[in-house]
Amino acid sequence: MSKSSPKHEFHDSAMLHVTGRAIYVDDISVPSNCLHILLGLSRIANGKITTMELDEVKKMPGIIDVITAKDIPGINDASPIFGDDPIFAEGNVFYNGQVIFGVIAETIELAKKAIKKADVTYLENPPIITLKQAKQNKSLLCPPKVVSQGDFASAVNHCDHIIDGEISIGGQEHFYLEGQVALAMPKENNDIQIFVSSQHPSEIQHKVANVLGLPFHNVSVEVRRMGGAFGGKESQANLPACIVAIAAQKTGRPCKLVYDRDDDMRITGKRHDFVSSYKVGFNKNGVINALRIQHDMRCGMSMDLSGAIAERALMHSENSYYIPNAEFIANLYKTNTPSNTAFRGFGGPQGMLAMERVIDEIAHFLKLDPYIVRKRNFYSDSEKTKQTQQQTPYGQNITDCIINDLTVKLEKSSDYQNRRKEIEKSNKTSNTIKRGIALTPVKFGISFNKLMLNQAGALVNVYSDGSVFLNHGGTEMGQGLFTKVRKIVAETFGISSGNVKISATDTNKVPNTSATAASSGTDLNGMAAYIAASQIKERMISYLSQLYQCDCSDVLFLDEKIIIFGEEKMTFSQAAEKCWMGRISLSSTGFYKTPDIYWDDEKGKGRPFYYFVYGAAVSEVVIDTLTGENRVIRVDILHDVGRSINPAIDKGQIEGGFVQGLGWLSMEELVYANDGTLMTHSPATYKIPTCSDAPIQWNVDFYKSGGNLAETINRSKAVGEPPFMLAMSAFFAYSHALASVKEKYPGLNSPATTEQIYFTQQ
Repeated sequence: MSKSSPKHEFHDSAMLHVTGRAIYVDDISVPSNCLHILLGLSRIANGKITTMELDEVKKMPGIIDVITAKDIPGINDASPIFGDDPIFAEGNVFYNGQVIFGVIAETIELAKKAIKKADVTYLENPPIITLKQAKQNKSLLCPPKVVSQGDFASAVNHCDHIIDGEISIGGQEHFYLEGQVALAMPKENNDIQIFVSSQHPSEIQHKVANVLGLPFHNVSVEVRRMGGAFGGKESQANLPACIVAIAAQKTGRPCKLVYDRDDDMRITGKRHDFVSSYKVGFNKNGVINALRIQHDMRCGMSMDLSGAIAERALMHSENSYYIPNAEFIANLYKTNTPSNTAFRGFGGPQGMLAMERVIDEIAHFLKLDPYIVRKRNFYSDSEKTKQTQQQTPYGQNITDCIINDLTVKLEKSSDYQNRRKEIEKSNKTSNTIKRGIALTPVKFGISFNKLMLNQAGALVNVYSDGSVFLNHGGTEMGQGLFTKVRKIVAETFGISSGNVKISATDTNKVPNTSATAASSGTDLNGMAAYIAASQIKERMISYLSQLYQCDCSDVLFLDEKIIIFGEEKMTFSQAAEKCWMGRISLSSTGFYKTPDIYWDDEKGKGRPFYYFVYGAAVSEVVIDTLTGENRVIRVDILHDVGRSINPAIDKGQIEGGFVQGLGWLSMEELVYANDGTLMTHSPATYKIPTCSDAPIQWNVDFYKSGGNLAETINRSKAVGEPPFMLAMSAFFAYSHALASVKEKYPGLNSPATTEQIYFTQQ
């Protein structure tokens, strides 16, 4: 595709969003006979259902039926991999809020009245809620996962200094604006169509087919857009989709399920909370020679995606640093809480935060600026690795590292050194108001953990009037994927994006798709769409070159026109019509698979990532030591996006990712009662960042480079997840501010809420 400088383009649904005309699943017009479903949830966290009397529910006005596990014709499972997530509980329940039955009614209001008539009794067992309880009960889901290199046990004993420590890392609710929602429309011949808010339409197709006992071709799944997802709709959308499918098949009528916010937060999994303990050996200059980090993860009642999340946490536990002797371990603990799941960063944020905590504590011990310790431990820049090849603990060669140059540029542009000196001087004279500043790096690997997921397909049709239809396997959740892929196709044909119609993701058009996740949506689907469009373009060029008796190189597609022998001969529309009349195929599928990646699961070694994304942020904060109140004053970000396809979208992703990361690290707190009840189950009890929590002063810039060294589409780099971890700079700025209060290392835990900041200084 063209390598010209990118032009600013609006999000493909921008006007629909701001005028309220964008159609989400709950906005789809349904037939008058559409039924509505309300879910019955377990009131205990661990035990057995002894009786479940639902006859009185069925007798209520407007109730069509009540469905339970007995009504499932196929497999009672909504899990993404391991078969351990029942749609409806069968006998045993494993968390407070688990679905045990569904009420099918003419209206949701009638369902709410009827569900009160349900009589369910339980034989309750003591639940395991906290990580501490899980460790005491040795409640492991699977054997520990390990990534290592060198000899930690031997090397640590030959270091100048050794530090042991621990950090508690809280979970996070996805809090997408659009909750979980699904609509099933039964068709003839056992066909069923599912409209759902999901990042993974093909997985929905497979799960629904297995639940109904049908082959995949009987199930079609469509996703036009989501009102946010952040990983919370990668596997968690399976459950509502399966339930509406069961109800639709049983009643023969369209069925719809929309979680209200309280139920959504009770039913669905969150970001995994961790307790990460570490032992680090380093020399007098702060250079790390040996490091061991053990991550204890609260996974919830089943595996879900915890295994892959643990692996990514381990693969990011060294962040941007070369550790010659490293041992990273993940313990996956089962608890009587919802199954924790994918969330932006997919374990990477927890692994990185633990690593940055190690750096911060080393710096405090040596009385050094943490940024100095960071620089001394960075991987070598790419031009230096030709002499000394460095590897990650999982065996991948570092060949594209730019973190040294990037952080030096940010250090200067943010005036970091002078500001840090001024802050430390100010803190000595201010008894109540303390400020802090920190510069932290990010190195994030791009590709799915599992090799089979690194593939994508696309369908491109050019019609005889020159208009273009595009479909691909990626899903749009507000991140701008459709806008980017549409532009890629438009530039391939030399036409404007307005001439390209991008349609809803549909399993009938592009099959066997991967989830839109792992920040790979544009890399995979953009390249697949480019390949499809290029194949059509090559056919058109070949035909036109024959028609005009010239070489293929003499035919150019540019600015809606076809240029032959340097002269404008026709518009793109006219060319499309000529090719159609010449019986040239103007439809093509494209397929792309990420090259040069591999992984040995048994050894914990390989090249799991096609490339790395780098970035860094400087955050300045202020705290009130009397109350713990705090504020982010200023943030400076320098981020590597390669050669950007759409700078406006990329900048929005960087800013949005940072704010979401700030929420995770400073205010979002999940609280479970001893009986497993989620206490923070609504906007009234769970605090997410608002506009007023964004930095007062914000400077965001792209790192200027020649583009991605890997052969990605347009030489761009992924920008979905990596910016999330930039918010670590704010967390460690709080640590810097607290370090001025007393001599002992603050040992701040996440989230650094007002209360946490207040009590940490005591």
